[in-house]
Amino acid sequence: MRVLLTGAAGFIGSAIAETLAAAGDEVVPVDVMLPQAHGATEPPPGIHRLDVRDAADWVDLLRGVDVVCHQAAVVGAGVTVADLPAYAAHNDLGTAALLAAMHEAGVDRLVLASSMVVYGEGRYTCLDHGDQPARARALAALEAGDFEVACTICGGPLAWALVDEAARLDPRSSYAASKVAQEHYAAAWVRQAPAAAVALRYHNVYGPGMPRDTPYAGVAAIFRSSLERGEAPRVFEDGGQVRDFVHVADVARANLAAIRAVADRPRERFTAYNVCSGIPVTILDVARRLAAATRADLAPTITGQFRAGDVRHVVASPRRASEELGFTATVGPEQGLVEFATASLRD
Repeated sequence: MRVLLTGAAGFIGSAIAETLAAAGDEVVPVDVMLPQAHGATEPPPGIHRLDVRDAADWVDLLRGVDVVCHQAAVVGAGVTVADLPAYAAHNDLGTAALLAAMHEAGVDRLVLASSMVVYGEGRYTCLDHGDQPARARALAALEAGDFEVACTICGGPLAWALVDEAARLDPRSSYAASKVAQEHYAAAWVRQAPAAAVALRYHNVYGPGMPRDTPYAGVAAIFRSSLERGEAPRVFEDGGQVRDFVHVADVARANLAAIRAVADRPRERFTAYNVCSGIPVTILDVARRLAAATRADLAPTITGQFRAGDVRHVVASPRRASEELGFTATVGPEQGLVEFATASLRD
């Protein structure tokens, strides 16, 4: 198949490009090379240096494409409120412009990079009162070192449970809001075009080629960079936050599976899938594993600090992706994090 891949020079995009090429697909790579993602790096050979916000100007590049795999986005939680226009411009407007250009070019299949952040807090349950909605944690509780999510009935701490794709969307950051918007644009497009789309809700992606420590980098890269500087990883809250860390090679495989699946989907169908390892791990455990793998005698520092927009636990259910896409992760954190500890990173 001929696949136009946006964000093709990025951490995830480059892994997808390699996987698609190995599978025999023709890749049309597009990337605007945003400085916050690539610094002053020149685009790799063959990359079309184009902005998805201007997709109407390069609609001819889309003609003859079977599927668009849309990875281009401004990522991270957002450092300040001043980041809001960048997220809205690149993620919201960029996706809308790309979808309009695809319709003009007659391309009616899309795989969209989404994120676990669309859920906000994950799924929680009380032993006495069952599933409970997760309200935003009170600032006073966080300042007092009470980080768990409380039951709305009894006030006791809630236990986390697996989040499936039917969960309510509750974005808690500018990035999360933009990812929800991207999904909503895609869902509207499949009805209006008509077309078919798959959204892949990535959980915490890590692996070789990940950007180094920047305000927009993932926590695994931030821990890695601290260890390289000879500093102990600094863990926020009490380190008990539970997440799912998924290797970039598995994310690339999930995209290949989604591209194959969406090509055969009937029009007017939009489906979201969690892309995860299926193995929960705490943030503190991630820091410990990376420190141990680098043989650094640097125990993580639990700071008690917090960010008001952060969520406590998000742990994904891999079931739908397994049953409908045939995707199951092959790299667990016990292997992947050890390898990541000494893998090359992107400057």
